[in-house]
Amino acid sequence: MSEPDFNLEELSEWLRETTGEVAAIELAPMRGGGSCEMFDLARNGQRWVIRRAPLTAVSDTAHNVVREYKIINALQGGEVRVPETLAVCDQPEVLGAPFYIMRYIDGEVIRRKLPTRYIESPPTQGAIGEELIDALVELHAFDWRNSPMAELAKNGNFLDRQVARWMGQLEGYRHRELPAIDDVASWLESHRPSSGELTVMHGDYKIDNVFFSKTIPPRILSLVDFEMTTVGDPLVDLAWAMIFWPEEGNTLAIAAPGSEGGMSADYCQAPTLLVQRYAEKTGRDMADFQWYQVFAAWKLAIVLEASYARHLSGESKNPMHSFFGTVVDELVKRARRLAD
Repeated sequence: MSEPDFNLEELSEWLRETTGEVAAIELAPMRGGGSCEMFDLARNGQRWVIRRAPLTAVSDTAHNVVREYKIINALQGGEVRVPETLAVCDQPEVLGAPFYIMRYIDGEVIRRKLPTRYIESPPTQGAIGEELIDALVELHAFDWRNSPMAELAKNGNFLDRQVARWMGQLEGYRHRELPAIDDVASWLESHRPSSGELTVMHGDYKIDNVFFSKTIPPRILSLVDFEMTTVGDPLVDLAWAMIFWPEEGNTLAIAAPGSEGGMSADYCQAPTLLVQRYAEKTGRDMADFQWYQVFAAWKLAIVLEASYARHLSGESKNPMHSFFGTVVDELVKRARRLAD
Protein backbone atom coordinates (compact mmCIF):
# COMPACT_ATOMS: atom_id res chain seq x y z
CA MET A 1 0.00 0.00 0.00
CA SER A 2 1.13 3.58 -0.60
CA GLU A 3 2.66 5.77 2.07
CA PRO A 4 0.46 8.26 3.96
CA ASP A 5 -0.30 11.36 1.90
CA PHE A 6 -0.03 13.85 4.77
CA ASN A 7 2.62 15.42 6.97
CA LEU A 8 3.47 13.35 10.05
CA GLU A 9 4.93 16.33 11.85
CA GLU A 10 1.67 18.24 11.50
CA LEU A 11 -0.27 15.22 12.81
CA SER A 12 2.16 14.85 15.72
CA GLU A 13 1.80 18.52 16.60
CA TRP A 14 -2.00 18.32 16.41
CA LEU A 15 -1.98 15.30 18.72
CA ARG A 16 0.27 17.13 21.18
CA GLU A 17 -2.09 20.10 21.26
CA THR A 18 -5.19 17.90 21.49
CA THR A 19 -4.02 15.42 24.12
CA GLY A 20 -1.41 17.47 25.99
CA GLU A 21 1.13 14.67 25.51
CA VAL A 22 4.41 14.81 23.61
CA ALA A 23 5.10 11.56 21.78
CA ALA A 24 6.84 10.27 18.68
CA ILE A 25 4.50 8.56 16.23
CA GLU A 26 4.76 5.92 13.53
CA LEU A 27 2.12 5.43 10.88
CA ALA A 28 1.23 2.81 8.26
CA PRO A 29 -1.80 2.40 5.96
CA MET A 30 -4.28 -0.36 6.80
CA ARG A 31 -6.62 -2.39 4.61
CA GLY A 32 -10.34 -2.37 5.23
CA GLY A 33 -12.40 0.48 6.58
CA GLY A 34 -15.19 0.37 4.00
CA SER A 35 -15.80 3.84 2.61
CA CYS A 36 -13.13 5.38 4.86
CA GLU A 37 -9.33 5.17 4.85
CA MET A 38 -7.54 3.70 7.86
CA PHE A 39 -4.04 4.06 9.25
CA ASP A 40 -2.22 2.17 12.00
CA LEU A 41 -0.84 4.67 14.50
CA ALA A 42 1.87 3.73 17.04
CA ARG A 43 2.28 6.23 19.89
CA ASN A 44 3.67 5.94 23.41
CA GLY A 45 3.94 2.18 23.07
CA GLN A 46 0.24 1.92 22.18
CA ARG A 47 -1.55 1.16 18.93
CA TRP A 48 -4.38 3.28 17.62
CA VAL A 49 -6.34 3.45 14.36
CA ILE A 50 -7.01 6.60 12.38
CA ARG A 51 -10.27 6.48 10.44
CA ARG A 52 -10.31 9.23 7.81
CA ALA A 53 -13.04 10.29 5.42
CA PRO A 54 -12.02 9.90 1.77
CA LEU A 55 -10.21 12.94 0.36
CA THR A 56 -12.89 13.17 -2.34
CA ALA A 57 -15.73 12.81 0.16
CA VAL A 58 -18.86 14.84 -0.16
CA SER A 59 -19.83 16.79 2.92
CA ASP A 60 -22.22 14.08 4.17
CA THR A 61 -19.51 11.42 4.15
CA ALA A 62 -17.10 13.70 5.98
CA HIS A 63 -19.83 14.48 8.49
CA ASN A 64 -20.46 10.77 9.05
CA VAL A 65 -16.89 10.26 10.31
CA VAL A 66 -17.39 12.87 13.00
CA ARG A 67 -20.87 11.53 13.76
CA GLU A 68 -19.51 8.01 14.18
CA TYR A 69 -16.89 9.27 16.61
CA LYS A 70 -19.53 11.03 18.68
CA ILE A 71 -21.58 7.81 18.86
CA ILE A 72 -18.62 5.65 19.92
CA ASN A 73 -17.57 8.28 22.43
CA ALA A 74 -21.08 8.49 23.89
CA LEU A 75 -21.12 4.71 24.43
CA GLN A 76 -17.86 4.71 26.43
CA GLY A 77 -17.63 3.69 30.06
CA GLY A 78 -20.50 1.22 30.32
CA GLU A 79 -21.34 -2.32 29.29
CA VAL A 80 -21.33 -1.67 25.54
CA ARG A 81 -18.29 -3.12 23.80
CA VAL A 82 -16.80 -0.24 21.82
CA PRO A 83 -13.23 0.87 21.09
CA GLU A 84 -11.63 3.50 23.30
CA THR A 85 -11.50 6.87 21.53
CA LEU A 86 -8.58 9.30 21.57
CA ALA A 87 -9.46 12.33 19.47
CA VAL A 88 -11.49 13.70 16.55
CA CYS A 89 -10.81 16.41 13.98
CA ASP A 90 -13.67 17.85 11.91
CA GLN A 91 -11.44 20.06 9.76
CA PRO A 92 -9.40 18.99 6.70
CA GLU A 93 -6.25 20.98 7.49
CA VAL A 94 -4.42 18.22 9.40
CA LEU A 95 -4.95 15.10 7.23
CA GLY A 96 -6.78 16.52 4.24
CA ALA A 97 -10.20 15.32 5.50
CA PRO A 98 -12.00 14.90 8.85
CA PHE A 99 -10.88 11.90 10.92
CA TYR A 100 -10.98 10.31 14.34
CA ILE A 101 -8.63 8.06 16.32
CA MET A 102 -9.71 4.95 18.22
CA ARG A 103 -7.90 2.14 20.03
CA TYR A 104 -6.51 -0.67 17.87
CA ILE A 105 -8.39 -3.93 18.44
CA ASP A 106 -6.25 -7.05 18.20
CA GLY A 107 -8.99 -9.42 17.19
CA GLU A 108 -10.59 -11.49 14.45
CA VAL A 109 -13.26 -10.44 11.97
CA ILE A 110 -15.30 -13.40 10.73
CA ARG A 111 -16.23 -12.99 7.07
CA ARG A 112 -16.24 -15.99 4.74
CA LYS A 113 -14.83 -18.60 7.13
CA LEU A 114 -13.97 -19.13 10.78
CA PRO A 115 -10.48 -18.50 12.18
CA THR A 116 -8.37 -21.66 12.26
CA ARG A 117 -8.34 -21.79 16.06
CA TYR A 118 -12.15 -21.76 16.13
CA ILE A 119 -12.35 -24.50 13.52
CA GLU A 120 -10.02 -26.68 15.59
CA SER A 121 -12.25 -26.36 18.66
CA PRO A 122 -15.85 -27.15 17.57
CA PRO A 123 -17.33 -27.34 21.10
CA THR A 124 -16.46 -23.66 21.65
CA GLN A 125 -18.21 -22.46 18.48
CA GLY A 126 -21.58 -22.06 20.18
CA ALA A 127 -20.11 -19.03 21.94
CA ILE A 128 -20.03 -17.19 18.58
CA GLY A 129 -23.82 -16.91 18.42
CA GLU A 130 -24.18 -16.43 22.17
CA GLU A 131 -21.71 -13.54 22.13
CA LEU A 132 -23.37 -12.00 19.07
CA ILE A 133 -26.67 -11.90 20.95
CA ASP A 134 -25.24 -10.87 24.31
CA ALA A 135 -23.29 -7.93 22.88
CA LEU A 136 -26.44 -6.76 21.11
CA VAL A 137 -28.42 -7.03 24.35
CA GLU A 138 -25.81 -4.80 26.02
CA LEU A 139 -26.07 -2.20 23.27
CA HIS A 140 -29.87 -2.15 23.45
CA ALA A 141 -29.74 -1.73 27.24
CA PHE A 142 -27.70 1.48 27.01
CA ASP A 143 -29.40 4.47 28.69
CA TRP A 144 -29.52 6.68 25.61
CA ARG A 145 -32.00 9.16 27.05
CA ASN A 146 -29.39 10.39 29.54
CA SER A 147 -26.57 10.62 27.02
CA PRO A 148 -25.66 12.58 23.87
CA MET A 149 -27.39 9.79 21.91
CA ALA A 150 -30.69 11.45 22.76
CA GLU A 151 -29.97 13.92 19.94
CA LEU A 152 -30.51 11.11 17.41
CA ALA A 153 -34.08 10.37 18.48
CA LYS A 154 -36.81 11.71 16.20
CA ASN A 155 -40.41 12.49 17.00
CA GLY A 156 -43.06 10.00 15.97
CA ASN A 157 -43.14 6.24 15.60
CA PHE A 158 -39.85 4.91 14.19
CA LEU A 159 -41.54 2.08 12.28
CA ASP A 160 -44.07 4.39 10.65
CA ARG A 161 -41.30 6.04 8.61
CA GLN A 162 -39.43 2.98 7.42
CA VAL A 163 -41.33 1.65 4.40
CA ALA A 164 -41.80 5.06 2.79
CA ARG A 165 -38.17 5.91 3.45
CA TRP A 166 -36.78 2.82 1.75
CA MET A 167 -39.22 2.92 -1.14
CA GLY A 168 -38.09 6.50 -1.68
CA GLN A 169 -34.49 5.29 -1.78
CA LEU A 170 -35.41 2.64 -4.35
CA GLU A 171 -37.20 5.08 -6.64
CA GLY A 172 -33.99 7.09 -6.87
CA TYR A 173 -32.20 4.31 -8.77
CA ARG A 174 -34.86 1.87 -9.96
CA HIS A 175 -33.71 0.34 -13.25
CA ARG A 176 -35.97 -2.72 -13.59
CA GLU A 177 -39.40 -3.97 -12.73
CA LEU A 178 -39.56 -5.29 -9.17
CA PRO A 179 -43.25 -5.84 -8.48
CA ALA A 180 -42.53 -8.25 -5.63
CA ILE A 181 -40.80 -5.46 -3.71
CA ASP A 182 -43.94 -3.35 -4.03
CA ASP A 183 -46.07 -6.29 -2.87
CA VAL A 184 -43.91 -6.77 0.22
CA ALA A 185 -44.02 -3.03 0.91
CA SER A 186 -47.82 -3.21 0.96
CA TRP A 187 -47.70 -6.17 3.33
CA LEU A 188 -45.32 -4.33 5.64
CA GLU A 189 -47.56 -1.28 5.77
CA SER A 190 -50.70 -3.29 6.46
CA HIS A 191 -49.08 -5.52 9.11
CA ARG A 192 -46.83 -2.99 10.82
CA PRO A 193 -46.70 -3.33 14.63
CA SER A 194 -48.56 -0.53 16.36
CA SER A 195 -45.45 0.69 18.13
CA GLY A 196 -41.92 -0.37 18.86
CA GLU A 197 -39.57 0.27 21.74
CA LEU A 198 -36.70 2.74 21.24
CA THR A 199 -33.09 1.87 22.02
CA VAL A 200 -29.70 2.60 20.53
CA MET A 201 -29.87 0.73 17.22
CA HIS A 202 -26.60 -0.24 15.56
CA GLY A 203 -28.10 -0.14 12.08
CA ASP A 204 -25.83 -2.76 10.47
CA TYR A 205 -25.40 -5.37 13.17
CA LYS A 206 -23.98 -8.64 11.84
CA ILE A 207 -21.26 -11.16 12.45
CA ASP A 208 -18.60 -9.31 10.43
CA ASN A 209 -19.17 -5.98 12.16
CA VAL A 210 -17.68 -7.17 15.43
CA PHE A 211 -14.15 -8.12 16.51
CA PHE A 212 -13.83 -11.56 18.10
CA SER A 213 -10.98 -12.68 20.34
CA LYS A 214 -8.08 -14.61 18.85
CA THR A 215 -8.34 -17.00 21.79
CA ILE A 216 -10.99 -19.58 22.57
CA PRO A 217 -13.72 -19.66 23.60
CA PRO A 218 -14.73 -16.94 21.14
CA ARG A 219 -15.58 -13.62 22.75
CA ILE A 220 -16.60 -10.33 21.19
CA LEU A 221 -14.04 -7.66 22.02
CA SER A 222 -15.75 -4.74 20.31
CA LEU A 223 -18.54 -3.71 17.98
CA VAL A 224 -17.50 -1.61 14.98
CA ASP A 225 -19.00 0.31 12.06
CA PHE A 226 -21.41 2.75 13.70
CA GLU A 227 -22.11 4.78 10.56
CA MET A 228 -25.79 3.77 10.53
CA THR A 229 -26.35 3.92 14.29
CA THR A 230 -29.40 5.80 15.54
CA VAL A 231 -32.16 5.60 18.12
CA GLY A 232 -34.66 3.13 16.74
CA ASP A 233 -36.39 -0.20 17.14
CA PRO A 234 -34.06 -2.87 18.59
CA LEU A 235 -35.81 -5.76 16.85
CA VAL A 236 -34.70 -4.34 13.50
CA ASP A 237 -31.11 -4.98 14.61
CA LEU A 238 -31.90 -8.52 15.70
CA ALA A 239 -33.69 -9.42 12.47
CA TRP A 240 -30.86 -7.89 10.42
CA ALA A 241 -28.24 -9.96 12.26
CA MET A 242 -30.19 -13.15 11.58
CA ILE A 243 -30.13 -12.55 7.81
CA PHE A 244 -26.36 -13.02 7.92
CA TRP A 245 -26.33 -15.96 10.34
CA PRO A 246 -25.03 -19.18 8.71
CA GLU A 247 -27.68 -21.56 7.46
CA GLU A 248 -27.63 -24.04 4.60
CA GLY A 249 -28.27 -22.14 1.37
CA ASN A 250 -27.70 -18.69 2.85
CA THR A 251 -25.19 -17.11 0.45
CA LEU A 252 -25.00 -13.93 2.53
CA ALA A 253 -23.48 -15.74 5.52
CA ILE A 254 -20.15 -17.36 6.23
CA ALA A 255 -19.68 -20.95 5.10
CA ALA A 256 -22.67 -23.19 5.80
CA PRO A 257 -22.61 -25.32 8.96
CA GLY A 258 -20.64 -28.50 8.38
CA SER A 259 -18.84 -27.17 5.30
CA GLU A 260 -15.16 -26.25 4.99
CA GLY A 261 -14.48 -23.11 7.01
CA GLY A 262 -17.94 -23.14 8.55
CA MET A 263 -19.18 -23.87 12.04
CA SER A 264 -19.77 -27.42 13.13
CA ALA A 265 -23.35 -28.45 12.41
CA ASP A 266 -23.51 -29.75 15.99
CA TYR A 267 -22.72 -26.36 17.53
CA CYS A 268 -24.19 -23.79 15.12
CA GLN A 269 -27.49 -22.63 16.62
CA ALA A 270 -30.59 -22.21 14.51
CA PRO A 271 -31.63 -18.55 14.25
CA THR A 272 -34.76 -19.33 16.28
CA LEU A 273 -32.57 -20.32 19.25
CA LEU A 274 -30.60 -17.07 19.06
CA VAL A 275 -33.82 -15.06 18.87
CA GLN A 276 -35.05 -16.96 21.90
CA ARG A 277 -31.84 -16.12 23.78
CA TYR A 278 -32.36 -12.44 22.98
CA ALA A 279 -35.98 -12.57 24.18
CA GLU A 280 -35.02 -14.28 27.43
CA LYS A 281 -32.28 -11.77 28.20
CA THR A 282 -34.32 -8.66 27.36
CA GLY A 283 -37.85 -9.73 28.24
CA ARG A 284 -39.07 -8.19 24.98
CA ASP A 285 -42.27 -9.39 23.36
CA MET A 286 -41.43 -11.23 20.12
CA ALA A 287 -45.03 -11.73 18.96
CA ASP A 288 -44.47 -9.44 15.95
CA PHE A 289 -40.97 -10.62 15.08
CA GLN A 290 -42.23 -12.01 11.77
CA TRP A 291 -42.74 -8.43 10.59
CA TYR A 292 -39.15 -7.54 11.44
CA GLN A 293 -37.83 -10.55 9.57
CA VAL A 294 -39.79 -9.58 6.47
CA PHE A 295 -38.67 -5.98 6.78
CA ALA A 296 -34.99 -6.88 7.17
CA ALA A 297 -34.92 -9.08 4.04
CA TRP A 298 -36.89 -6.48 2.05
CA LYS A 299 -34.67 -3.60 3.18
CA LEU A 300 -31.46 -5.48 2.35
CA ALA A 301 -32.87 -6.20 -1.12
CA ILE A 302 -33.35 -2.46 -1.65
CA VAL A 303 -29.87 -1.67 -0.33
CA LEU A 304 -28.22 -4.19 -2.68
CA GLU A 305 -30.38 -3.13 -5.62
CA ALA A 306 -28.60 0.23 -5.50
CA SER A 307 -25.29 -1.44 -6.36
CA TYR A 308 -26.93 -3.64 -9.00
CA ALA A 309 -28.51 -0.57 -10.59
CA ARG A 310 -25.07 1.06 -10.77
CA HIS A 311 -23.83 -2.08 -12.52
CA LEU A 312 -26.72 -2.01 -15.01
CA SER A 313 -26.09 1.65 -15.80
CA GLY A 314 -22.36 1.14 -16.22
CA GLU A 315 -21.46 3.32 -13.26
CA SER A 316 -19.94 0.45 -11.28
CA LYS A 317 -17.06 -1.73 -12.47
CA ASN A 318 -17.10 -3.86 -9.32
CA PRO A 319 -17.57 -7.45 -10.58
CA MET A 320 -19.45 -8.41 -7.40
CA HIS A 321 -22.24 -5.97 -8.22
CA SER A 322 -23.20 -7.99 -11.29
CA PHE A 323 -24.32 -10.82 -9.00
CA PHE A 324 -26.41 -8.63 -6.71
CA GLY A 325 -29.47 -8.83 -8.94
CA THR A 326 -29.83 -12.54 -8.17
CA VAL A 327 -29.25 -11.89 -4.46
CA VAL A 328 -31.94 -9.20 -4.48
CA ASP A 329 -34.40 -11.59 -6.13
CA GLU A 330 -33.66 -14.24 -3.50
CA LEU A 331 -34.08 -11.75 -0.66
CA VAL A 332 -37.46 -10.66 -1.97
CA LYS A 333 -38.52 -14.32 -2.23
CA ARG A 334 -37.37 -14.78 1.35
CA ALA A 335 -39.38 -11.76 2.46
CA ARG A 336 -42.52 -13.05 0.73
CA ARG A 337 -42.03 -16.52 2.17
CA LEU A 338 -41.71 -15.09 5.67
CA ALA A 339 -44.78 -12.93 5.12
CA ASP A 340 -46.81 -15.98 4.10
